[in-house]
Amino acid sequence: MTAASPDVVLSDRTKGRAFAILFAVLLSSAAGNTALQTVLPAIAREVGINDVLISSIFSLSALLWGVMSPVWARMSDKHGRKPMVVLGMAGFAVSMLGFGFFIFMGLKGLMVPLAVFAGAALSRAIFGLVGSASNPAAQAYVADRTAPAERTNALATMASASGLGTILGPAVAPFLVFPLLTLSGPMFAFAAIAMIVLVLVVRGLPERPEEIPDREVGARDRPRARVRWNDRRIMPFIVYGFLLASAQTVNQQTLGFMVIDKLAISPAKAAAFAGVAMMAGAVASLLAQWGLIRMLRLKPRQLLWLGAGCAALGNLIVAFSPDYHTLVVAFALCSLGYGFARPGFTAGASLSVGHEEQGAVAGAISAINGASVIIAPVLGVALYKWAHPTPYLMNVAVLGALVAYALLDPVMRKVGDGVEPRGARDEAQVVDASSIDASGPH
Repeated sequence: MTAASPDVVLSDRTKGRAFAILFAVLLSSAAGNTALQTVLPAIAREVGINDVLISSIFSLSALLWGVMSPVWARMSDKHGRKPMVVLGMAGFAVSMLGFGFFIFMGLKGLMVPLAVFAGAALSRAIFGLVGSASNPAAQAYVADRTAPAERTNALATMASASGLGTILGPAVAPFLVFPLLTLSGPMFAFAAIAMIVLVLVVRGLPERPEEIPDREVGARDRPRARVRWNDRRIMPFIVYGFLLASAQTVNQQTLGFMVIDKLAISPAKAAAFAGVAMMAGAVASLLAQWGLIRMLRLKPRQLLWLGAGCAALGNLIVAFSPDYHTLVVAFALCSLGYGFARPGFTAGASLSVGHEEQGAVAGAISAINGASVIIAPVLGVALYKWAHPTPYLMNVAVLGALVAYALLDPVMRKVGDGVEPRGARDEAQVVDASSIDASGPH
């Protein structure tokens, strides 16, 4: 097998079915999470939970996600990608079920707001603790089965599942607000969807024992796959990814409150308008990931500066948007930028290491996505409450710095020049993948 070939060879039909199942995994998770984000501001004001407090409901989950993602990535190297995807989907289903229960109790006046917040936060923490197993395993599964030359497109397709999910989640959320369950309905519905997808994974995702990295022929003779966040090959992508994901989190978490304030309508009515804005952003993200990246044949190094630049311009317009319609257009421009940039740093990190380190790198990338939600939502909403343009001007500064970083850093400037992954590890900077410090600059 050559360095330009995939590490695990599947027939086109089998690969297509497997990737479709993983697409469904990422799609259902993203749709459920964005449906939750769409109705959460309305839930907060209906139940009587403070805006800043409700924005922190994801913090414990995000912390656990950041800590556990590298652990699950290493477990996927040892026990296989498929078991980790199964575990992650089960965690997502249980988390949504618990979240829906506590929100239902609060909406019906059967539980005081503080107890609702605590129960919902703990239920969400299950997603961070166990649900975090599926993302790095799915990314590593795809990386194992694609040649380096086609990996950017393959990972962009997987990333687009999240974009499509952010269209479907807000779109279907209003139809899931059933008379009895009211605003808790979407949580129960997505718990059921997660169970259906879980069955698809168990029955349809192929993985043979000999395809598991730690069980491959000669695996015992190889050094254990280890990576550290400050390994020079991937550190720029980790820093870039954390800051970019933090900026995107600020946009997502403040959008619902900005829509309520722009339109001056009730929280329940504003949820539908927030959903429209999120769908516009998701369409723009899909335009980048399904169309423009392939059409223009953009490489990771180009995606890095182009994505951050588009998102910076969008945030500048959001900061001074005079009305709802301008806000929607500006949010879509932000999302277009994030749609370029996310495949850029994900594929860049993957292409910078060899096969035996794909699981560890997938865990590191997944960890920074979780770590970005620990502080960013609280900071963004707090700044928004203080002065509405402030969080978006902060994003402009951060994203502008990322443009410069992508253009000047030698690792990011050269990524994607060749098709062969850089397989030689810097042994002076090697630690076990499970010890990646997610509380650092991930």
